[in-house]
Amino acid sequence: MRVLMTGDTMGRPGRRVLEERLHDLRREREIDLVVANIENAAAGFSITPRIAQDLFAAGVDVMTSGNHIFDKKEILDYIVGEPRLLRPANYAPGVPGRGRWTGRVGGTPVAVINLQGRVFMPPCDDPFRSAEAQLAALGSSYKVILVDMHAETTSEKMALGRFLDGRVSAVVGTHTHVQTADEQILRGGTAYLTDLGMTGPHDGVIGMESGPVIDRFLLGLATKFEPSSGEIRLNGLLIDIDEETGRAREVERISLAHS
Repeated sequence: MRVLMTGDTMGRPGRRVLEERLHDLRREREIDLVVANIENAAAGFSITPRIAQDLFAAGVDVMTSGNHIFDKKEILDYIVGEPRLLRPANYAPGVPGRGRWTGRVGGTPVAVINLQGRVFMPPCDDPFRSAEAQLAALGSSYKVILVDMHAETTSEKMALGRFLDGRVSAVVGTHTHVQTADEQILRGGTAYLTDLGMTGPHDGVIGMESGPVIDRFLLGLATKFEPSSGEIRLNGLLIDIDEETGRAREVERISLAHS
């Protein structure tokens, strides 16, 4: 099975590259499943029901998110009825939505788990214990398990990768919008990348126009951020997984330029 996991989708530019490139990319690279982080899809903050539907139509199968998922209030009702749109599983009990998706891809049971880190992030429950609970709930029927760890620090994401090595097919990080170059298969067979990067504009500061960001650092005043323009890239990780064992066989870091 070939799985593509893509980094944080930033605003209209990020949506555009998925809408214009994803179907062709799936065909050319024989991709069976696409998991996209979408927490910045609506002008950099959260997602709307219409945008979610557009991205599903563009070829995204499952959407993960993070700390911005509920910035658009209209997503509160939508996420309850859409199992393919995830919020972190380690949010407090009673928060709308789900932290895990399960389904079949070509007859193979597949699970996607969304977690959020706690270091330099908004308060949430322990992602390590939450991961244990999610795996226990899945039981032994699921061999192909993909984890998006939405977290700030390299150490927390790497620690989760080591913690889950051999028990899941992939642990990938999101949130920083800067793709790392440490793609690897850990000793137990788990694919790992500290951060998938960002699907969106790369000419600004982590996807936003540079000027307002610099002004905030210089002046300390609240400024309105807008997605930047210029070079657009699709960042992600392509993973080849053995369906029988759930172990990764090959990983390839993706960074495709789009005009």
